[in-house]
Amino acid sequence: ILLSGYTGQIELADATNREGHAAKVYFNALFGKDFTRTEENSINAALNYGYGIILSTFNREIVSNGYITQIGLFHDNMFNLGSDLMEPFRPLVDYIVRSLMPQKFEREEKLEILRILQQEVTIAGRREVVNNAIKIYCKSVFDALNEDDTSLIKFYKDEL
Repeated sequence: ILLSGYTGQIELADATNREGHAAKVYFNALFGKDFTRTEENSINAALNYGYGIILSTFNREIVSNGYITQIGLFHDNMFNLGSDLMEPFRPLVDYIVRSLMPQKFEREEKLEILRILQQEVTIAGRREVVNNAIKIYCKSVFDALNEDDTSLIKFYKDEL
């Protein structure tokens, strides 16, 4: 309920930091009240590793579609567009890390998180692995931008 309340309070450029508050509530619900994304621990290492895998997959797709990664919509890091486009896929990482709740972050945990690219989701009416879903999603976003028609964007569905 608290999270949904924040959505109606978001202002331009998130001047009231509703996204930050929502993230805190979200991560506390997943990993406990004492959890914070700034701590150095195995959960944050796993989240960062998973997000890195997703980001690099998005950046590959962006470039293969003839776009550059440095110009984005909302993020100001060196991979702006990839960071923007990957947002809907972050919960896939969150879910796998939550299911693992790693006490350590070593080779086995990395391999488990890497399998995220082979996890199946539904997109465009078909079951696809995440790696292919990212390709379909990126292409649909670029089609939507070129046609000025957001209805062309194809989002995945996951039966978590």
